[in-house]
Order: sequence, then structure tokens, then C-alpha cells
Amino acid sequence: MTLFPYELVGLSDGENEVQIVVLAAESADLWEAEITVRSMFVKGSTLLMLFPSKLRAWGEALDGLAAGSDVTWMESGNGPTVRVRLDGGYDCPEVEVEDESSSMVTVRVPIALEGDWVAEHRGRLARFVEGVGGLSG
Repeated sequence: MTLFPYELVGLSDGENEVQIVVLAAESADLWEAEITVRSMFVKGSTLLMLFPSKLRAWGEALDGLAAGSDVTWMESGNGPTVRVRLDGGYDCPEVEVEDESSSMVTVRVPIALEGDWVAEHRGRLARFVEGVGGLSG
């Protein structure tokens, strides 16, 4: 069974979506991924590289979201940044993807997330880490 492609992040309400799909392993601790934002108004995507530190940071971001905090993930200046605000402007969470280092475009979409989406994403992360043999580095 092949691990790739693997949907690491899938935030969707049927109309708006932010998705991160891991496409391939570049090495034992480097993965190529694509982040895609879709809505009725806009659709865009960009490539990004995931390292073990970024995956650990996603786990920490999920902990923050579970505790009721807004989070920023991958704010390093060399790729897209993802922000999740739990109380967005439309009475639902809001996800912002900023691609300052490449296209200089920022997209923010409200996503009416339901159920225990944080736990679901913790499971996605754990399955990915297990599938690649754990995180080194």
C-alpha cells in the first residue's frame, strides 16, 4: 500500500476548503506537498516542502486549537503560512493561507467546521507519521 498522495489537512464545509496533500517523499525526512484553497470565488494552490519540524509544529497547532486558541502554522518566511482563527468574521472558523514568499497572495476563507475536526486531524497526522516511520530531525 502506498502512502502518497496523503491528505494531511482537509478543512471543508462543502463550499470552502483548505487542503494539504502530501504528494511524495523527497527523502526520509522531507516531503513535497501541495496546499489548495477552494471556494466559489477563488481556487489556487502552491507547492510546499514539509520537514519533521513542520509536522511537529502542526501537532502543536492542533493542541492550541483544541485548547480554544487561534494558531499560526509554518510562519517561517520560506513558504506559505496557515492561520486558523476559531471565531472568524462569519460566526465560524476562518482559515487564511498567506504565500508571501512566492506569489505574495493571501486568501482567507470561512469554513463551517463540524464535529471533532481537531481530533480527526490529530489522527491524520499520527497516521502519516506512522506511515513514514516516525519523525527524525
